[in-house]
Amino acid sequence: MVDRLANSEANSKRIGVVEACFGTAGQPLAIPGRVLIGEGVLTKLCRKRPKARQFFLFNDILVYGNIVIQKKKYNKQHIIPLESVTIDTVEDEGDLRNGWLIKTPTKSFAVYAATATEKSEWMSHISKCVSDLLEKSGKSPTGEHAAVWVPDSEATVCMRCQKVKFTPVNRRHHCRKCGFVVCGPCSEKKFLLPSQSSKPVRVCEFCYKQLSSDSYSHSEISGNNISDDDDDDDSSD
Repeated sequence: MVDRLANSEANSKRIGVVEACFGTAGQPLAIPGRVLIGEGVLTKLCRKRPKARQFFLFNDILVYGNIVIQKKKYNKQHIIPLESVTIDTVEDEGDLRNGWLIKTPTKSFAVYAATATEKSEWMSHISKCVSDLLEKSGKSPTGEHAAVWVPDSEATVCMRCQKVKFTPVNRRHHCRKCGFVVCGPCSEKKFLLPSQSSKPVRVCEFCYKQLSSDSYSHSEISGNNISDDDDDDDSSD
């Protein structure tokens, strides 16, 4: 069915509408063979709090953005190649229900659908697109994924030293390797994680020691050189 839709006028119009919703700030989405499979609003678990995001599933990419005007305008376009995606279900917990993890080498996060049926449909369609892409390319599934960040609200004290309490002065930081919420003294090091960035990124002391003992090439930078915007909310969005 996807092959039949690939070059259809209806599919081209649908993709054109999505492009228009992102405006000039978004990347062009129309390429030969690309098909829009479905779309919908999912709740994305960000570092500060869960936020509604508009998602678009294509046969080769997953696109999402902030909702500016409901069903009409979105910004901060994110594009995720499906070849690198792995998904895992998330158990229901409190108000967070019908969720699953979207894991990639550069970024991993949890999303939640409004109903169990929507969750099942989303996961089924994503899995089918990923398997079709891997079959066509002959590639193997991605083995390494970025850590899912623990939300700020789940840590009142540093998850490594268990001593430092977080306050407006003692800010929360995230280790890019394990995703833990850690204090400044426990995350003064940076390490090069090529799948996530071309520059060394913040890691906790525990992960730094593990990474240093492995065969990775690394670069250490003192905590004084880690910028305050290193953990901005957008970095987990």
